[in-house]
Amino acid sequence: MDLGLKGKTAVVTGGSKGIGYAVAKTFLEEGANVFICARNAEEVDAAVRSLSRATAPSGTAVSDGMAMPAATSAHTVYGAVYGTAADMTVEEDVYRAAKEAYDRFGSLDCWINNVGASFPKEGEEYREQDIEKITKVCFFSTIYGTQAAFRYMKKTGGSIINISSLAARCGTVGASTLYGPLKSAVIKLAVSFAGEYAAYGVRVNSVLPGFTATPAVAANIKPDYLKRNADDTLLRRVAVPEEIAAPVVFLCSSRASYITGTSLEVSGGRSIVLNPEYSYVKKEGEQA
Repeated sequence: MDLGLKGKTAVVTGGSKGIGYAVAKTFLEEGANVFICARNAEEVDAAVRSLSRATAPSGTAVSDGMAMPAATSAHTVYGAVYGTAADMTVEEDVYRAAKEAYDRFGSLDCWINNVGASFPKEGEEYREQDIEKITKVCFFSTIYGTQAAFRYMKKTGGSIINISSLAARCGTVGASTLYGPLKSAVIKLAVSFAGEYAAYGVRVNSVLPGFTATPAVAANIKPDYLKRNADDTLLRRVAVPEEIAAPVVFLCSSRASYITGTSLEVSGGRSIVLNPEYSYVKKEGEQA
């Protein structure tokens, strides 16, 4: 299926690893040009080079982090990738990144608000500086990104995706208590901006990933806790980043042209029935 993204420009915040990296790679595979942002300059540079190598067909040279198709690769559809170090909680950084992306590729068609952070604290443990930090990361960054994207999409249309979380529906009680409410607010932001931008051909949607095998999850969540959550999921496993990236990129495509102001949960069926083990027990009985 052609998603109609060849030659389009996509900005992916938090694009140096995890879900953001997978989203960037999927855009490149669809022929879009990609501009990634993250705070750590070394990680951005490493991601750009890795993405260039991963999407470069045989006979392709990589220069300055951008895949340069060989002259014989007339049918190559891979896009080009660049990046910059930027803090999405700083308004000036966000607008600078948007301008760099536009100046580099001449358009800005898709913007992925993929910045977030969770602090392993109970609600009563949060202090003013903690509240300010997590709100800036999860909420302010989404506002700044959406505003910056619209500045360039206003005349041409486009698509903005907010990466929310399953925690927006199933709160993380006793562990990063504020994360869920803020990710729920991100969904409401998408709805509000979808209403404001509709006449300009700009669609705004949210994606709610469930537990995903990312470096952040590996570093912060104990394996036994992750297993318990997987057992409560209909598909009985956590996602891989590519499984989140695919619907994100689809929502940015022309195939999703009538979808705006909505949210898509990509959680493998986590916490939607009280007895997620039912089909597995039934199948085991049939095979006995």
